[in-house]
Amino acid sequence: MFRALRIALLLLILATVAQETWLARSRAVSWQDPLRVAIYPINGDGSAAAARYVASLTPTSFAAIERFFDEEARRHGKEIARPVEIAVAPPVADLPPQPRRGGSTLESLFWSLRMRYWAWRHDAVPGMKPQARLFVLFFDPATHKALPHSVGIDRGMIGLINAYASRAMAGSNAVIITHELLHTLGATDKYDPASGLPTFPQGYAEPERAPRHPQVFAEIMGGRIPLADHRADIPDSLDQTLIGDVTAGEIGWAIWSNAVAPYWSSPATRPPPTR
Repeated sequence: MFRALRIALLLLILATVAQETWLARSRAVSWQDPLRVAIYPINGDGSAAAARYVASLTPTSFAAIERFFDEEARRHGKEIARPVEIAVAPPVADLPPQPRRGGSTLESLFWSLRMRYWAWRHDAVPGMKPQARLFVLFFDPATHKALPHSVGIDRGMIGLINAYASRAMAGSNAVIITHELLHTLGATDKYDPASGLPTFPQGYAEPERAPRHPQVFAEIMGGRIPLADHRADIPDSLDQTLIGDVTAGEIGWAIWSNAVAPYWSSPATRPPPTR
């Protein structure tokens, strides 16, 4: 009997958390008010270079992300005053739990729960409580030629992001941060995980472009600029990226009923990108 009560209580807690999570994300993607995003900088490798970079961050360090959402919302016909507001939290000293690459669904679920608990314990940011929390680990590029995969989860709207402690790489960092932020809002990847190439048409910023290649922009969830059938380059900054129709539908920006259908079935009612 006692075991059954414990299981019932646990299920009730999980159901309550799931409901609150769903309601929080639903409110966030209603876009009635600016989405409050907090970035928590972390020295990912304990290096002096990362420490200096983290200490140099200011509230305007991520202004490019706010500007990107503003421009893309208007391009998609959404008149939203400042869609995203970013606050920079004080640096976090502890390292978050890391997901296991290629882990099982159950392992991913347990990591998600651990990460949400860890985020709750380190949720120190001035002002109003953020809706999306992005924990960004910075690494010295001189000693890290490659970084672990970043993760954005819509359950709890939390991102765990790995970035370089370099002003020269601030643009590419902003692309990764924005990609994972969109994951927390319900957007899905639009690239082949085996090759890393964007999938057509959803992973192309301008799938109707003729000839198809080379593309000029990357669809933000496609991750790369398609230059040929088997070649795509990583964008240097958000100026080289767009939010495509399918992604716009996933985050609640759809202005027509078939926004999640293939691109060519959507009416061409928006102005072309100008960035």
